[in-house]
Amino acid sequence: MARTRDDDACPGALVVHQAADGALARVRLPGGMIEAPQLEALALAAARFGSPAMELTSRGNLQIRGITDAAALADAIADAGLLPSPTHERVRNVVASPLTGRLGGVADVRDLVRGLDAAIQANPRLARLPGRFMFALDDGRGDVSGLGADVGLHFLDEDTAALLVAGVDTGVRTGDGVALLLQVAERFADIRGTAWRTTELDDASPLLEGLSPTTEPGAVWPPVTRPTVGWIQQDDGLVTLGAAVPLGVLKTRVAEYLAAVGSPMVITPWRSVLVFDLDEEIADTALRVLAPLGLVFDDASPWLDVSACTGSPGCAHSAADVRRDAAAAVHGGTGGSHRHFVGCERACGSPPTGEVLVATAGGYEPRHP
Repeated sequence: MARTRDDDACPGALVVHQAADGALARVRLPGGMIEAPQLEALALAAARFGSPAMELTSRGNLQIRGITDAAALADAIADAGLLPSPTHERVRNVVASPLTGRLGGVADVRDLVRGLDAAIQANPRLARLPGRFMFALDDGRGDVSGLGADVGLHFLDEDTAALLVAGVDTGVRTGDGVALLLQVAERFADIRGTAWRTTELDDASPLLEGLSPTTEPGAVWPPVTRPTVGWIQQDDGLVTLGAAVPLGVLKTRVAEYLAAVGSPMVITPWRSVLVFDLDEEIADTALRVLAPLGLVFDDASPWLDVSACTGSPGCAHSAADVRRDAAAAVHGGTGGSHRHFVGCERACGSPPTGEVLVATAGGYEPRHP
């Protein structure tokens, strides 16, 4: 069902959202990819012009809250190379398999992420996409295909991918992924009306007009809710460190320590950070420094089974300080299933599986579909 209003309040780096705790900016990171100097620059800018913590989003982006000087923050984001297109900055929503090219998968989609990002920016028609429209590039392992992206590719081998719409295999196979993704996105921009996502279209068939399925459509992939954490051996013998960020709140000082490692990183859709291409000595040193700062490297940690929206005092809609309550739930034991705490029925940031608990005047109640 399409939404009843067509104004898109999705924040960006230039168009900020006025939250209860001040202005909020969102920095898009296609594929979650970010270099160490860029993360350091963002941390310093957030501490100077916003709050002393950044938020990791369920799309692998970063948010800065409580902004006191939006123009200065935007300049800092641009200087860090994270604002390549003012016209398209809110539509560069690309998730990709975080470990692609380093461990597993049937294809390395890193160059495809960069190529798709460049093609989106070069296409004037796509500037009209809503800020919630999402592309996904799955290297075959099935991690981001379960996120329900509006349009995506799921690689079947190094050269062939299945076209997905709303997370569902359309039966269409392609060897020219970027061109096909742009075609579907353009069609959505043309027909969407007030819809912000492909799932909101009354009729999605025009998106696939002229495309011939070559296999049975309808396949879906189970959603992933837990990040890969700890010491991860790459295919080339180097090491990745996977660090979950409790409730997605990354203190700027901790971000500076992550940047000091000096390696490329990915912010994952599961609110974790992957630090890549480390030799074992550097990885061991980094682990000893980062773990005491509150990052989670233990796959058995209960923090991996709890998430939350912003809640009070940052969100005026929230009936509770949900992050405080989620943290209390961690210390009381999570029971082994994922629980997402939200302050209102909008249930922002809810994962596709697990229990969603909505704050009410009488406590938390399960949200019903």
